[in-house]
Amino acid sequence: MLTLLYKVVRPLLFHLDPEEAHELVMGTLPFARWLAALAPLRPDPALACRVGPLTFAGPVGLAAGLDKDGVGIRTWEALGFGAIEVGTVTGHAQKGNPRPRLFRLKEQRALINRMGFNNEGAIALAANLQRLRDTGHWPKVPVGANLGKSKVIGNDEAVLDYLNSLRALKDRADYFVINVSSPNTPGLRDLQEREPLQRLLEAAVPEAGRTPVFLKLAPDLEDDALAEAVNVAVESGCGGIIATNTTLSRPGETARAEQYGGLSGEPLKPLARQKIRVALQAAAGRVPVIGVGGVSSADDVRELLKMGCAATQLYTALIYEGPGLVARIHRDLLLPGG
Repeated sequence: MLTLLYKVVRPLLFHLDPEEAHELVMGTLPFARWLAALAPLRPDPALACRVGPLTFAGPVGLAAGLDKDGVGIRTWEALGFGAIEVGTVTGHAQKGNPRPRLFRLKEQRALINRMGFNNEGAIALAANLQRLRDTGHWPKVPVGANLGKSKVIGNDEAVLDYLNSLRALKDRADYFVINVSSPNTPGLRDLQEREPLQRLLEAAVPEAGRTPVFLKLAPDLEDDALAEAVNVAVESGCGGIIATNTTLSRPGETARAEQYGGLSGEPLKPLARQKIRVALQAAAGRVPVIGVGGVSSADDVRELLKMGCAATQLYTALIYEGPGLVARIHRDLLLPGG
């Protein structure tokens, strides 16, 4: 039902500015949750997978970026996601970069965004998460909070900024993600270098207490630098790696697209796969790796799981395929050979 409805609605949404369409969809999430309740979309228990100390209900989770302030968590669970990652959220509420800042590449089934971590701030996200807990609506799948650096904070004060977000969200999220890999905050990716990354993680991991901390890395790192960042994460006590974020490169037919902002979706897939292999080799089974980048089908998920990923995430494919995608992927994984 959701798939058929989206086929009707998508042309209308694609006539709107991408960010206006996103805002419209976010406003209809309670309706989508009601429709999802008419059919079982949650993953079959056979698809449950371990990701460090966490159990994902299925191997397809929601990537950060779609729900920055955690307003649609109940809907994402109803749509069948095995885990839900909200954010990126920052210590300071911020409006993000000037519009337009989100672009569709329809033929390539891709997005380019230069949003700039627009969000209501860590305290507001904490309130939304606590409200779910207080009302008995906390989902049965893990919920992660993806943390970034506030734009008004320099890299020399980045550790304190991340710690402020961690403190606001402590005991509210099931896992944290340290995001040092978005291309849309000036200087952020410099935090992927060994010394600043080590300082950040050695402060963040103890602050998180028993809540696992994951590190999200960029696909634009050279292989040696990516492997070194993974090693720093392991040495610092991180619970896992998320590979990868969006890319500043413009592969294939995207070469003449918007030159500023991170590219996601189908064209990212080859680069993401290459960097995921590097991350897996560097992790060497010491921590789980969640594979992200161009995931849009059961075949993509199978490939990443066979490579050694503990789970996967998607976001962009949802824009093109609609809200029935995740349940369809999970069903396909149960077919012979899945």
